[in-house]
Amino acid sequence: MTNVGFRITQFETPGALAGTVADKWCRQIAERKSLFTVALSGGRIANDFFTEVAARAGQNEGIRHGHFFWADERCVPPNNADSNYRVARELLLEPLQIEPLHIHRIRGEDEPAKAAAAASKELLRVAALGSAGPGHDGKAGPAVPTSALRQPILDWIFLGMGEDGHVASLFPGADPRPGIYYDVTGPKPPPRRITVSYDVLAAARAVWVMVSGSGKEQALRESLRPGGTTPLARVLQLRKDTEIFSDIPAKIP
Repeated sequence: MTNVGFRITQFETPGALAGTVADKWCRQIAERKSLFTVALSGGRIANDFFTEVAARAGQNEGIRHGHFFWADERCVPPNNADSNYRVARELLLEPLQIEPLHIHRIRGEDEPAKAAAAASKELLRVAALGSAGPGHDGKAGPAVPTSALRQPILDWIFLGMGEDGHVASLFPGADPRPGIYYDVTGPKPPPRRITVSYDVLAAARAVWVMVSGSGKEQALRESLRPGGTTPLARVLQLRKDTEIFSDIPAKIP
């Protein structure tokens, strides 16, 4: 289904969703034939997606050339069970043998405001230098372009959606803040988090949202209706094109 601001593809099962999105991403990386930047999110469907991508590593050497950022992180150490980085490392980055210089994690163990500032600085560093260090082939890494307002433009951002319609750690009722990353206190444990801003989501070349699981139908419908009020709805309203992949058997408005 295509609508103003978004396209939605629906699946019968979470496995079909994760596998199809993995195939599509790997194919686009292979067709791109150049270095790229991506921001990852956490969640059960993201874990399935990471596993599917890792299983396709032999089909696409180019994926090892990516520079990996995060859409949000919990304020916990990197080996904590709640760390988005830890899960991505175990299921995706280590199986793909991603070079450490290509991994730009948010330091959830640091004081939250400091961690958010450091993550913002790192993304701007990549933009300013045109490189985050040597690439997989030893050449300069990718530039992350910036707009005239010094807004970094990522190639892909992957998001999930919660039962309340939140994406990254942008929760309902929270006032949006400008910038790149900022610290928030959310309603879900662990409450202290660092999240990417709506500005970064609006500027990205591609935002892919994977929505899976029972209890999310109402939030998905609200997000997709004209004038929707959820955080996902705000993202869709800020962008010209967003792709949504869902296994929820909902009638979309």
